[in-house]
Amino acid sequence: MIIMQGSSSKTLMDSPENTMLFKDLCLIIDEARRHVATSVNVEACLMNWHVGKCIKNSVLFNQRAEYGKQILENLSKKLTEKYGVGWGKEKLKHCVRSAYLFTEDEIRYAARTQLTWTHLRSLMSIKDTLERQFYMEMCRIEHWDTRTLDQKIDGQLYQRTAISHRPEDVIKRELEELKATDALDPDIVFRSTYFLDMLGLPDVFSERDLENSILNQLLEFIKELGSDFTFVDRQKRITVDSEDYFIDLVFFHRGLRRLVAIDLKLGKFKPAYEGQMRLYLRYLNKNDRKPWEEEPIGLILCSEGNTEHIQYFMLDDDSDIRVAQYYTQLPSKEILADRLQRAIAIAREHQIETK
Repeated sequence: MIIMQGSSSKTLMDSPENTMLFKDLCLIIDEARRHVATSVNVEACLMNWHVGKCIKNSVLFNQRAEYGKQILENLSKKLTEKYGVGWGKEKLKHCVRSAYLFTEDEIRYAARTQLTWTHLRSLMSIKDTLERQFYMEMCRIEHWDTRTLDQKIDGQLYQRTAISHRPEDVIKRELEELKATDALDPDIVFRSTYFLDMLGLPDVFSERDLENSILNQLLEFIKELGSDFTFVDRQKRITVDSEDYFIDLVFFHRGLRRLVAIDLKLGKFKPAYEGQMRLYLRYLNKNDRKPWEEEPIGLILCSEGNTEHIQYFMLDDDSDIRVAQYYTQLPSKEILADRLQRAIAIAREHQIETK
């Protein structure tokens, strides 16, 4: 009888109605836990910010900055005695720095979008306001953990993203739109420079070698492209007027809702590459595009960077083609900084001419 009762009870619990009830209860509990975690995170970040603001106003605004170091040490000791570990001098420094770099609303917004104090601490290392805002939004959209954020900052993602090559007013407008609508712009997605140092290519290689290496290291390649990219095809054959053409790589970007055709080139960018890519995109748009997708977009990756050619080409805001340089070995930060400054100068010059 006991066995039968147990069996009956198990059968009762496994009925469709009770299974659905169990799932509904799990949803309620999980959602409540998420709300609690979010609330705790918001309050913790705000507490640190208010601590920093209080120290900033009481000490640094009253012309007593020369005593700041001693005051922080003294406060750290007293707070640790009262509240335990977690209130070291370095923690207080970060609290004060947060009060200088963020408003209360920015802290509240960041914490509500799942950025932790550790995220914010990493963001504090960035001096430029627009660059800091870019990383904050990308953390939110792509759900970066703090390790990923640090890796992106170290890899100069912002400086390599096409949007950073635009004048400041354009960058600010794009980031505000991203914050308000979550509408990704291709300039936020695509880079001006890609690091393919994970491919392990020899000193001399062909375009086919490059393609094979990318496929062998596909996951790492996608990480460099961005988290929303999904692999679709390689050497995709298209036939136009009985003539075959082959698209090196085809991906799909979920955020943009677009097919992405990638053409791999050795050497510098040539304007003729645009015509070839445009043919690919028109074919994909007519034959492969789904009703719910946006028009395909193309990325031409070149092994050498003729910066001015590329930047003048990229001034067309409505272009469905992007051009970028790839490195198989990491370049110096000075090289990237020089390329960025030249690109910004060209963009500003164009902006003045078109006003």
